[in-house]
Amino acid sequence: LSQLIYAIKEATDYEKPVSVKISAVHNVAAIASGIVRAGADVVTIDGFRGGTGAAPMVIRDNVGIPIELALAAVDERLRNEGIRNNASIICAGGIRNSGDIAKAIALGADAVVIGTAALVALGCRICQKCYTGNCAWGIATQRPELVRRLDPQVGAERLTNLLTAWSLELKEILGSLGVNSIESLRGSRERLRGIGLDPQTLELLGVKPAGVGQ
Repeated sequence: LSQLIYAIKEATDYEKPVSVKISAVHNVAAIASGIVRAGADVVTIDGFRGGTGAAPMVIRDNVGIPIELALAAVDERLRNEGIRNNASIICAGGIRNSGDIAKAIALGADAVVIGTAALVALGCRICQKCYTGNCAWGIATQRPELVRRLDPQVGAERLTNLLTAWSLELKEILGSLGVNSIESLRGSRERLRGIGLDPQTLELLGVKPAGVGQ
């Protein structure tokens, strides 16, 4: 992996960041540590609730671990090894609203990736037929008669509205926390509280239960 990363950086004259994407599995922290030590600029972690429209639901909902558990484990491992600032962490899988983004950042992410939410903004109805190439909404298809059903301008406006709204909501969340920048929220688990979570999950997340002070 280190040789591959080096080759890619050489080929791009070190002008492009190299990102390695991994699934959220039980040993994700060790894998991420190895990736960072190999020289990657970004580690992207995909949680088990993520997936394309072609992913079988039984796989999407049961294979892997939740992104929040993987993210917390990776952030803690990299901090303990003193290499957290050597690479950025991007998380994906189950990011559905601005609150999810704030929680992910507080658990250690530098950024998030959205997929399903963006598709819904474009007009996707989550009919799970992406792999057929016959998307009735003109998104996941190359058939001219179906592509015409998607108005790119309207879709772009809807997606812009979604991201703009999330940005404004994030500012409100930051303001309520007394934080003046998204960077200051990164890794601030002490600002989070768990509701309805068992003690083991709280310990894995590094989060206190609701009702407990500093």
